[in-house]
Amino acid sequence: MSRHLVLVGGGHAHMTVMLNLTDFVARGHRVTLVSPSPYHYYSGMGPGLLGGAYRPQQARFHIRKLVEKRGARFIEDRVVSIDAEKRRLRMASGDVLDYDIASFNTGSGVPLQIAGAQGEGVVPVKPIVNLLQARSQLLQNMGGKSQNLLVVGGGPAGVELSGNLWRLFNMAGGQAQITLLAGSRLLHRFPDRVRQLALNSLRERGVQVLEGGRASSVTKGQAELNDGRTLAYDMAFIAAGVKPSPIFSDSGLPVGEDGGLLVNEQLQSIAHPELFGGGDCISLQGNPLAKVGVYAVRQNPILHANLLAALEEQPLISFKPQSHYLLILNLGNHRGILSKGRWAWEGRLPFLCKDWIDRRFMKTYQVSGELRESNENQHS
Repeated sequence: MSRHLVLVGGGHAHMTVMLNLTDFVARGHRVTLVSPSPYHYYSGMGPGLLGGAYRPQQARFHIRKLVEKRGARFIEDRVVSIDAEKRRLRMASGDVLDYDIASFNTGSGVPLQIAGAQGEGVVPVKPIVNLLQARSQLLQNMGGKSQNLLVVGGGPAGVELSGNLWRLFNMAGGQAQITLLAGSRLLHRFPDRVRQLALNSLRERGVQVLEGGRASSVTKGQAELNDGRTLAYDMAFIAAGVKPSPIFSDSGLPVGEDGGLLVNEQLQSIAHPELFGGGDCISLQGNPLAKVGVYAVRQNPILHANLLAALEEQPLISFKPQSHYLLILNLGNHRGILSKGRWAWEGRLPFLCKDWIDRRFMKTYQVSGELRESNENQHS
């Protein structure tokens, strides 16, 4: 029985499915991947991409080549609405796509709720390709006066971006004043030791960390804080939390508090069993998850098994998230902070551990040959 599986987004949680598409095609099923870009950048290496620790080819997957070589169809487009009753997707181009089973791994974006937080000089940290474009612009402007750089958001992303902006200017010999606007408190969801280690690392390198204030407006080179202070900037990076696309709520599907597709333990919509999802774009019923890549990676084999089972009307398996997960921050100076539960460790070894984990993950799924060609060109 041939059925049609549509993958919406080529993110982390779809990697095992994409790598093993022959499992689906060999059984006679059609598979289509819809993505607005032929590339998917790995968020775990995004700050290192900004700082220059990684080349673009090292931090991205060529998802178009990945799926087409395995017998699937790739459509470069963006899904804008879901008609769950008719099992139909409408895309930005106006085209429609019917499905039997669909799975969403569309990630998350930075909601620019800060007044005026858009336009020239304002960089939302997602999609990750924004960081690559910002790096190019900063390098172009580096020969002139010292640049004022503002990072808005005191979570892990804000810490990593600040440290890697320091690396970018330190390696290129430029001058910059980097300010991290950390909200109420830097890394407020983490133990005090993690916060203090990050604070010490950034301040030792001249990064100004401001706590106790939030940005109410970021526009035209000036950020206004809710306590009346103002900060001038040449470029502002907005890392103040992420949210799923509103596509699910706009389409009338049940969603969690954050707007993510509400799914059960089988990563299946609670209202439409033919819809699945993984990563930042879902909300797990009864157990909301932090927006960290480790959950998307762990959902990989579950989605692979359940999508195949759903196509063939077989029993599904459950996803059981771990209560504590390992987090390693890339501080931008060849050092990192490793945190799990109440335990924290800062040093060179945590960074080397993160680098090894990230490169191993990439090697598993970078099968297009692009990285090999890039390495050969670099050494020729």
